[in-house]
Amino acid sequence: MSVAPATAADLVGHIFDLQRALRCVTMINVKGQDTGIALQGVLKFIGEGETRAAHLAERLGVSPPVLSRHIAELADAGLVVRTPDPDDGRAQLLALSPRGKEKLAELIRHRAETLQGYLSDWNEEDAIATAAMLNKLTASLKNSIRARAAGTTTEHQTMQESLNG
Repeated sequence: MSVAPATAADLVGHIFDLQRALRCVTMINVKGQDTGIALQGVLKFIGEGETRAAHLAERLGVSPPVLSRHIAELADAGLVVRTPDPDDGRAQLLALSPRGKEKLAELIRHRAETLQGYLSDWNEEDAIATAAMLNKLTASLKNSIRARAAGTTTEHQTMQESLNG
């Protein structure tokens, strides 16, 4: 069963509204912290497991020089460690330091507490159902992007052009 065009358009509008609301909430909660939003995102992805910088840049959708600056700042702060990749001496593997793991746990805890406060009028079932639907939406989008990236459709080229600005 497919989604009607009007329903898809309505969903797009809700997603834009959610993005704006999240941006506002994030900006409010970043004030006074020693790591900005971009660095927090890099920490989160590195926290998922040791990775190469090139792979991380691709996942984040940023250029290698931009990521390199973020990594340097995080390493200087003692949050990230770089080690030589045993499979490729030219590459480095990135991982969180013990201090980086503590910082990421603190950020996650702070964000969860903040969200919990914003959702004070929700019940547990609503939160679980919303998380499941967001997970399903995210998985569908990721699967569609991967499927199109494997092909050479006009739709894929148009999507890539719009993503690249």
